[in-house]
Amino acid sequence: MDTAVLTTPRPNNSNAMDDAELARQRAELAAIISRHCQADGAVDTAIPNLKLFRGSNTEVPNCAIMTSVFAMMAQGAKRITVGDDTYDYDARHYLISSVDLPIFARITRATVAEPYLGLGLAIDPLKINELTAAMPKNRAQEAVDRGIAVGLLSVDIQNTALRLARLLDTPADIPVLAPIIERELLYRLLAGPLGSRLRQAAASGSHSHQIVRAIDWLKANLDQPLSIERLASLSNMSRSSLHHHFKALTAMTPLQYQKQLRLQEARRLMLVSDTDAASAAHHVGYESPSQFNREYRRMFGAPPGRDVAQFRQSQTA
Repeated sequence: MDTAVLTTPRPNNSNAMDDAELARQRAELAAIISRHCQADGAVDTAIPNLKLFRGSNTEVPNCAIMTSVFAMMAQGAKRITVGDDTYDYDARHYLISSVDLPIFARITRATVAEPYLGLGLAIDPLKINELTAAMPKNRAQEAVDRGIAVGLLSVDIQNTALRLARLLDTPADIPVLAPIIERELLYRLLAGPLGSRLRQAAASGSHSHQIVRAIDWLKANLDQPLSIERLASLSNMSRSSLHHHFKALTAMTPLQYQKQLRLQEARRLMLVSDTDAASAAHHVGYESPSQFNREYRRMFGAPPGRDVAQFRQSQTA
């Protein structure tokens, strides 16, 4: 299992003044998130595509489909698992995802007194392409980078995110200023060390963008049998090239990706819609209940009924 370790070298221009400014910004951002997200969970904000997060439970992992997003926190730490890869990050780091990925997430540092406090901004590929066209030519590498990465926060990136969050206290300013600050934040991300991942996934004709077509088909046809030939045709790739680039981008094979999508959707149906296990399994394409139960237990650590009951109990504890 690969792990992104939090020992990323600091930029050469990092100094005590930068560290002090980053700490000041984190404290202000933590206060903003605390005011606007007062209970554990996620909160949609008046700023389009911006969510705030709060959490004090470090015991219960969460499974989700992470869409293309920029995420950072003002307090706490978190671990994200994608396939066999693990990414640890804290308030000194930011995370970007350039494609939709099934993930397991767990807060690793938080208490009721000092909860995990974070924000996430959904990334629009059209805006990435627009900005990329306006920037000095910097052709995306042909090699496919992993679709998720952790980087060290700079003063510029964190300051821009903070200015966006400040608008929550002056909602009348949001319609005019939020799009301007969001554009600046996306520019800072593109210009930073992880920018190539965003460019690759958004750029028409790149290998990453071709794999995104296959991912979109898998999401839209969750209950359909996996057809490598169909995915290869949609991606305009050979079977071997599809497998290679798909795993390079997602840390999973197409079959593993589909399985995680199916199991996560089945779990969501049981939790949110009170669907029974057999119906949930059929809805996501399983013909064999025993296979569904076996794979569900392997992924979530318990059979469907017990897992759902344990999750609900943890949410009310």
